[in-house]
Amino acid sequence: MHQLAIALSRKGYQVTGSDDEIFEPARSNLEKQGILPSQTGWDPGKIHSGPQAIILGMHAKEDNPELRKARELGLTIYSFPEYIFQESRNKKRVVIGGSHGKTTTTSMIMHVLRGAGMQFDYMVGARLPGFEYSVSITDAPVIICEGDEYPASVLEKRPKFHFLFPHIAVLTGIAWDHINVFPTFEFYLEQFRIFIKMIEPGGLLVYNENDLVLKDLVQDDSSQIRKKPYSIPTHKVADGNTRILLEDHWKALSVFGSHNLMNIQAAWLVCRELGLSIETFLEQIASFTGASKRLELLAANDQTRIYRDFAHAPSKVKATMEAMREQFPDHRLIAVLELHTYSSLSAGFMKEYAHVMDPADKAVVFYSAHALELKRMPPLDGDYVKAGFATTGLEVISSAQELSQWLRSQTYHKTNLLLMSSGNYDGLDIVTFAKEIIANP
Repeated sequence: MHQLAIALSRKGYQVTGSDDEIFEPARSNLEKQGILPSQTGWDPGKIHSGPQAIILGMHAKEDNPELRKARELGLTIYSFPEYIFQESRNKKRVVIGGSHGKTTTTSMIMHVLRGAGMQFDYMVGARLPGFEYSVSITDAPVIICEGDEYPASVLEKRPKFHFLFPHIAVLTGIAWDHINVFPTFEFYLEQFRIFIKMIEPGGLLVYNENDLVLKDLVQDDSSQIRKKPYSIPTHKVADGNTRILLEDHWKALSVFGSHNLMNIQAAWLVCRELGLSIETFLEQIASFTGASKRLELLAANDQTRIYRDFAHAPSKVKATMEAMREQFPDHRLIAVLELHTYSSLSAGFMKEYAHVMDPADKAVVFYSAHALELKRMPPLDGDYVKAGFATTGLEVISSAQELSQWLRSQTYHKTNLLLMSSGNYDGLDIVTFAKEIIANP
């Protein structure tokens, strides 16, 4: 939300806002733009008939006093994605959806288009090297959007990607997630059926045909759109390096893993639809190093590499683990996964993680009592975790201090360490830890 506020302010709009808490880097970013609220909290006195639009954040509650006042006055209220659509009605809209890989695929497309000199707007869910902000709204003719399936707002509980109406859409795969919102897989699946029907007539759907659930869903759809499948492209891995073959052209990459190779294939099909040549695409994609926390290399020496990744859902963990094993077959793999989301901390969901940690030589699952308390969830028994993951030798740790001690007790000779989480390991400073391990192998 703060990134959208900055984007609209930079476009020349008068922007004001409220929040009960404003953390870094949002505070500094808003202050730099000159739109940091003078005080935090909610004040219905700020809401009057002057604003042309109220944009409602996803986490605002229905009893929010400013929201109540806006509704009483009959003001126009948008959710985040509804407003993005209002700003992009006359643009060519590209929306990347799916249960996994959408941030990276969106970032790849952005990286290539920028390198090719194309003007475009964007909305992406991560920090990307070379882009100061994660939202840009200008007069560009194209907008690239990451399409989230999570509800748009407390007033609009439909998924965010239902409001964007793409001309070009990507679906990277479907794996049940957000069980607090979508209690059954069929209900979750229905959101993707609806998304496909919202592609503009004559538009293009690029989809991962390796995902058989998605493939069946696309083939059953009767929308008047073009459909282009993709899968893992031909590639070679040698000495920790990956080369890809696209349109009879070989190119060395800075990223790796089958999931990223598929993301690149999807990104190419989008960029081709936008008019780029294969030569331009490959020249630019070769320098793509990834979005923040997506197989991000924290530190390395000649014996050890330490990566962090946003992986938390079962399908994401599986893809990341397999990527590490394929890229570095001669190195030991130590993997640590933090359970942090509502789904991942639910005992009944634990079986969805069966065997995803198997590729590791040593595997740890970490979760904190603090995360459970914040989500108002019951305590989680470590035995449930071990039974669900079904990985031989899996260790379960629920104290940040114990996790720190465990990590420091390991041997990292010819070993890669993979740290997976959408949280922060209950405050453990993994960046400093990584640098210490590399400096003192």
